[in-house]
Formats: sequence, C-alpha cells, structure tokens
Amino acid sequence: MGAVGLQTYIWNNNLKSLLLLLGFPVLLIGMVYAGELFLMGMGYLPAGYSTGQDMAMAARMLGRDAPLAVIASLAWFVIAYFSYQSIIDLSTGARPVTRQEQPRLYNMLENLAISRGMRTPTLRIIETPSMNAFATGLHEGRYSVTVTTGLMDALDERELQAVLAHEMTHVINRDVRLMVIASIFAGVITLVAQVIYRSIMWTRWTGGGDRRRGRGGGGLLILVALAIAAVGYVLALVIKLAISRRREYLADAGSVELTKDPDAMISALQKISGHSHVDAPSSVRSMFLDDDEGVMGLFATHPPISRRIEALVKYAGGRLPGPAAPVVQPGPAAAPAEPPPEAGPAGPWGRRSAGPWG
Repeated sequence: MGAVGLQTYIWNNNLKSLLLLLGFPVLLIGMVYAGELFLMGMGYLPAGYSTGQDMAMAARMLGRDAPLAVIASLAWFVIAYFSYQSIIDLSTGARPVTRQEQPRLYNMLENLAISRGMRTPTLRIIETPSMNAFATGLHEGRYSVTVTTGLMDALDERELQAVLAHEMTHVINRDVRLMVIASIFAGVITLVAQVIYRSIMWTRWTGGGDRRRGRGGGGLLILVALAIAAVGYVLALVIKLAISRRREYLADAGSVELTKDPDAMISALQKISGHSHVDAPSSVRSMFLDDDEGVMGLFATHPPISRRIEALVKYAGGRLPGPAAPVVQPGPAAAPAEPPPEAGPAGPWGRRSAGPWG
C-alpha cells in the first residue's frame, strides 16, 4: 500500500466520475445497436439480403436512434440524481433516523463531521442482524451514512466509531460520488443486456423468429446482437470494478487518522468477517463496508478482510489481539533470586542477557 497523495486521489475519483458520465451514452448506444440487430434478426425491422447489409442498415438507423439514447441517458441521470437515495433505501430497507432515536450513534457521526469541518451526513439504519455499513451521496448536504442494527449490537463504542470514521473517509475522498454514479450506470447497462439476452432465449424456446428462417441470416444477426450484449454486460462489470479496491485500504487508513485507534478498526473487521451479507443488488453491495460476493475473488469489489487487517498492522501500527494472559494464583513469597555473576550486554528491549543457555 504505497503512499498516495490524498488530493491526487480525489482528483482521480472526480476524473473517473466524469469519464463514467461521458461513457454511459456510448455504452447505451452500443446496446441500442444490439437491440436493432436482434429485431432485424427476428424480422420485426426491415433488413437486406446479407448480414453485412443488415449491419450497415442498423448502423444507419443509429443516426436516428442515437440522439434518443442520449436523451434517455440524460433523463435517467436527472431521475437518478434526485431519487438515487430512495432507490437505495428501497433495495436495502434503510430508513433515516434522528438524534432522538439514536443519540449515541448520531453524536459519534456528528463529532467526526465536526472534526473535518463538514455538515453531518444523514444517519440511516437497516433492521438486519448482518453487520455492515456504507456511505452514499453526490455532494455536500446529501451525504448519508447507513449502518445495520446487527453492527450496532455487536460492536463496542470504539469499534463503532472506527467504522463510522471509515465511512466518513469515503465521503471526504469523494468515493461515494464515484460509487453512486458507477452503481446506477452499471445497473442500467446490466439491465439492458439481460433484457436482450432473455428475449433471445425466450424466442428460442417459444419458436419465434420464423419470419427470417427462410433466408438464414437472422440467426447470425441474433448471435451478433448477443455478442454485443455480452460485451456490454462485461463492461458493466468493469465499470463496477473501476471503483478500485484500493479505496477500502485508504478508507481504513482514514479511519485510523480520524480516531488514532488502529486496534479498534482491526477488532471491528474481525467481528464483521463472515457476518456482513445483506440482501441487496450487486451494484449497491459494492458500496458496503465489506462484500464477500464474487467468484473466487475475481469480480469482488472489496479486498479480503484478512489483507485489510494485515495492512493495518503493517502500516498503521495496529496489533492483533492475542490470547489472554494466564491468571496467576497468589502464593507464598519467594526469596529474591541472586543476580547472575556475569550479565551480558543490553538487548534490544533494554534487558541484559544472562549468558548462554543452561
């Protein structure tokens, strides 16, 4: 975990957010092109007499459909900008709480915000025994921190403060803006890809598409549409993974900077490990404190908790909790031992060696 300039990291997040905003219409146009090929392959749109002519005709139709795709993407962004928090709340079951409902948790979050000169984010909770937390928001005044009731019950005050500091670091580093934009756009592309794929599978099993079977070109167009949809689906995964796993290491480090207590963050991660699953869409789970989903870590958006703990021990001076010391029963006072006749040189901890063994 090499040194990273915080301001450079924030600029990098802002640049990624801009690229996602610019790239989303391009991906959407590609998915529209795949949809046109699929409809042509099924005979619902006019087509020529060869696959090349059909693909060229679909490209010409993009001149008409591309502006509509761009307008649709802009409209979706406006809708998502004003309602993304409601969408996330509906998908996770989160609800906002006030200081009167959760005074201890609210005061912790407020103190962390004051220490950085920020407005206190809205506090939300999810009624679930799972232990997790996440932050959301696009700009100052709309940030929110959500924790589960299982996390509140299982963690002590130091550990809970460390988790809140972790989420506040995501806000400070502008991770939340990037995560929200990537989650919304990746979700849309994934939805369109699945619609195309399921439509192809449905027509295959129901015997649809007889209009183009006589010419033999429809099947190839459908395969091309399926390939484009698959590429779009993979790109959606790449967009989700563009939220670098390094953000979690930096948020852990930010928690230590805010609380000066690496041991609390280590202890919190150890308690959370294996108990963090929350039923939510994958695009939302990428924002969680921990998410153990993924095929052998291939598509995981979070590094393993064990590696995060190793980083806290190595770079933040944290300590792993060891076994409890044995209880020594009081006994009769022993006579003081005589010092050894010849003491060796001082060791690295200030004690002197008593010489060779035995």
